[in-house]
Amino acid sequence: MSDDERRARLAVRHALASGVASPEEATRAVTVLHATEPATVHLSCWARVPGLAVADVERALYADRTLVKQLAMRRTLFVVPRDLLPAVLPSASARVAATERAAVVKDVVTAGLAVDGNAWLDAGRAQVIDLLGRHPAGLPAQAVREAVPAIDVKVSVRPGSQWSASRVLTHLGLTGDVVRGANSGHWRVSRPAWTLTRDWIDPPVPWSAADGYREVVRRWLWSFGPGTEDDLVWWLGATKGVVRTALAGLGAVAVRLDDGSTGWLLPEDEEVVADPGPWVALLPVLDPTVMGWKERGFHLGPHRERLFDRNGNAGTTVWVDGRVVGCWVQDAAGVVHLRLLERVGARARRALSAEAERLTAWLGGVKVGTVYSSPAMKDPVVC
Repeated sequence: MSDDERRARLAVRHALASGVASPEEATRAVTVLHATEPATVHLSCWARVPGLAVADVERALYADRTLVKQLAMRRTLFVVPRDLLPAVLPSASARVAATERAAVVKDVVTAGLAVDGNAWLDAGRAQVIDLLGRHPAGLPAQAVREAVPAIDVKVSVRPGSQWSASRVLTHLGLTGDVVRGANSGHWRVSRPAWTLTRDWIDPPVPWSAADGYREVVRRWLWSFGPGTEDDLVWWLGATKGVVRTALAGLGAVAVRLDDGSTGWLLPEDEEVVADPGPWVALLPVLDPTVMGWKERGFHLGPHRERLFDRNGNAGTTVWVDGRVVGCWVQDAAGVVHLRLLERVGARARRALSAEAERLTAWLGGVKVGTVYSSPAMKDPVVC
């Protein structure tokens, strides 16, 4: 499959060329939304839902609760369609939960908090669950720490590393016992009320780990296929064995990519996707379209070093017809400015300028900060 066709698929499947009607549809278009920075959720939806209001995203997250925040793949926080939770919890989340338990248990013993780290973690989990059971609306992390002094500790287990009660809450979230509920802060700030899952939504009945991985891979292939085994191993934070088992269970079809590697598609998804025509997009930091593959050459070209930080986190990106051509930033007044890394045609430049004006108006002076500024955002090269 050619890079041109992959870019056409990206445009159509990720709802960037034409858009969709709701935050739920926008999320399904990319399987899950990155939520490490809360503003990314809103801005990823803005790029895909014409006429979106902040209230539309808040409705999906906190009123209808059709979208749920869940720590999963690569220990990353995502916004997940609620019907995907039964697949995510026993697979990607469970894998991270096991790793996190082992790390917490080791650190508890190293720090001298307890001789039996497993018993310490289990006792802390039980006390938090008991507390939240008496507060169905949920509690902020600070209130949890104050009410459960046994976990209200800050310890340094190695130079430059400190952890506290949040590790217990993190593990409870990974196992599906609690969720990040109502947000008491601005939409670009994360101040969740930690809430028992049963008080927030109907508790999902987890599938088997194998069925869960297969469903997550199925949705990823529909959104991001064709993708390689390495892409899936990286995105899932899983092993090649897990990925190969899921691909075999789905009957995935191998295709040759322009770079010579083998990509995979769902068996019912081999038809050519029509070219959607000209389009542009302004995407936020860590947008799923930028972060969906390990190998991103077909849309990033030569710009990887300028648009990702040292840890592999994507900054903002500017897109023209399926290719990344730069980034965008805001000035002190909140006005959006383009920072292009290559020259684009007059038509694309006009469309990008209009999109920057539209985003400026939508933000209405709100400045969106980030800890994931790329080199281009910090020291832009302007074309």
